[in-house]
Amino acid sequence: MTMTITEKILAAHCGKDSVCPGMLINAALDIIMCHEVTTPPAITMLAQQGLDKVFDPEKIVVTPDHFQPAKDIQSAQLHKRLDAWCRKNQIKYYYPIGKAGVCHALLPEQGHIRPGETIIGGDSHTCTYGAFGAFSTGVGSTDLAAAIATGQLWFRIPESFKFVLKGKLGPGVYSKDIILDIITRIGTDGARYMAMEFVGPTLADLSMEARMTITNMAIEAGGKNGIMAVDDITRAYLDEHLRGQQKYTVYESDPDAQYVQTLEIDCSALEPTVAFPHLPSNGKPIAEAAGLPMDQAYIGSCTNGRIEDLRIAAQILKGKKVAIRTLVVPATPVIWKQAMDEKLFDIFYDAGCVVSAPTCGACLGGFMGILAEGERCVSTTNRNFVGRMGHPKREVYLASPATAAASAVEGKLADPRKYL
Repeated sequence: MTMTITEKILAAHCGKDSVCPGMLINAALDIIMCHEVTTPPAITMLAQQGLDKVFDPEKIVVTPDHFQPAKDIQSAQLHKRLDAWCRKNQIKYYYPIGKAGVCHALLPEQGHIRPGETIIGGDSHTCTYGAFGAFSTGVGSTDLAAAIATGQLWFRIPESFKFVLKGKLGPGVYSKDIILDIITRIGTDGARYMAMEFVGPTLADLSMEARMTITNMAIEAGGKNGIMAVDDITRAYLDEHLRGQQKYTVYESDPDAQYVQTLEIDCSALEPTVAFPHLPSNGKPIAEAAGLPMDQAYIGSCTNGRIEDLRIAAQILKGKKVAIRTLVVPATPVIWKQAMDEKLFDIFYDAGCVVSAPTCGACLGGFMGILAEGERCVSTTNRNFVGRMGHPKREVYLASPATAAASAVEGKLADPRKYL
């Protein structure tokens, strides 16, 4: 029986020779990601059932990130509870304040993600890790509790939707523009409960950081997971980041594997894209968006807070001054330190930006850049729903780091290509 990458991984983790879309399985888990928002409710559920032990303290990776450092008493209480639980259960890979970072940047950076594995996390953007050829998906606190206790979780095998990326990206166009274009084409439910499999020659020109931006936003099209095949770029990243655990299993989709749909994207024809409020699918080319006044620019998040993203922004901001509030939020302490060592902070400081400690911050409406009523923000985050990032009557415009930086300089949505 022919299978896709996703189907092969799930088959291997439920002990079957083959699976097909629609089947219900119980799969063994390799990694469980926990943070301070969804994990405390899971801990409560486990305590109510008299379950006070985790299935394997070496397969659970924990970091506070949404409200880190704690922004108020309530978030401080969440941190305290998470810390106590990690210490009680001797969680080996616990990243407390000082080591903590945005989870979906931290786990790959610290070598916790390997191809062929089944990974879940108490966060919808856990689909990020599919860039490494792993099955990875987000769950709620109830499923998280079950996974923590048993090391297993049930799944319905998803159908697969293939996206063939062709052509070279032009100057000023990035992987964020690719995924915004895809979501604009198919809608926020266009891949509902599907495995979004990304293939094609364009990927050969994308770094792992850029690829993670694409799989990170699979959920914004309704996808169960996003996934890419392993290649030399993947292996080079893994060689650098894996902690002496170089062994992993690589799966590839069969040539005649079944897909419910295939969509080809000519990436050479793409322009910088901005998703207007209040959906990631409301994308417009910069030619139609340029000139709209902004009040704030936000560069960071699990989508675009990696070192490559900060370098792109710095390239545009160098020698210029921002015209609006501009926040730069490195996703992890390692990225923060690297940006400082590369003198990127000097560029941001000279431009008039604010640089934050690693945090999810304003992305979910936490802190570090909350918007007031009537304000507009151009942001490198992944969601622009009503109420996201602050007051219900504010507007968030999703874009690449380049577009966000150019817009910061002009104080309005701007085409980054004029600065490159």
